[in-house]
Amino acid sequence: MAQALDIVDLLKAALKGRGLTYADVAEKLGQSESSVKRWFSQRSFTLQRIDAVCAAAGIDFAELTGSFDREARLVSRLTEAQEREIVSEPKLFLAALGALNLLQFEDMLRFYKIDRTELIGLLAHLDRIGFIDFLPNNRVRLRVARSFSWIPNGPIMQAFKNNAADFFASDFAGAGETMLLVNGRLSPAASLALVEKLRKLARDFTQQHWDDGQLPLAERVPISLLVACRSWAPTKVRPFLRGANE
Repeated sequence: MAQALDIVDLLKAALKGRGLTYADVAEKLGQSESSVKRWFSQRSFTLQRIDAVCAAAGIDFAELTGSFDREARLVSRLTEAQEREIVSEPKLFLAALGALNLLQFEDMLRFYKIDRTELIGLLAHLDRIGFIDFLPNNRVRLRVARSFSWIPNGPIMQAFKNNAADFFASDFAGAGETMLLVNGRLSPAASLALVEKLRKLARDFTQQHWDDGQLPLAERVPISLLVACRSWAPTKVRPFLRGANE
């Protein structure tokens, strides 16, 4: 089942790589755009549908499944040294975030105050680190897997913690924004179940990020999702706690 879902993701990526939209595929197949969107969103693909979409897009099925080998070679986490090198230079970190956000070279030039020559150097640096492949014609391809995450409490996470005040300097009242703080007491089993639900939320966020990658850049805004839970009491009330059960 997992590989079947991976095939759908690879098919999405292949369409994006060819500049094809769901509307383009729908027209070639004589289907409505909403039907094709539903196939992908619900992953309701029969083998016949996969064959039909591949044929309509000019995608060889063997080429598609061959991507499994590359995905297996991608890294889900960098080393501490790699993270430290990236975060040590703000512009290098910005270029790395741009690559993670599926920006291409010209997108970065439009959005970042970095000139062409400097950006080439930054992307070449990320290539040497092993974060991206910097390909001919200034194309950028990630070397990290979709399951990629920063090291827990590693250099990137430490940098975020040291600058967290900037993230929280908001009322979180804008469209597409929210901040929830919920306190309670749970059993150990319920706590573990909650952690797994939060991890699933993070995976869903990542999947939506890749799904929306085919949209024009102007239709995708940068979003940061912070997910955390721990056994904790505010510093100000700790002096008044008698024990673990208080």
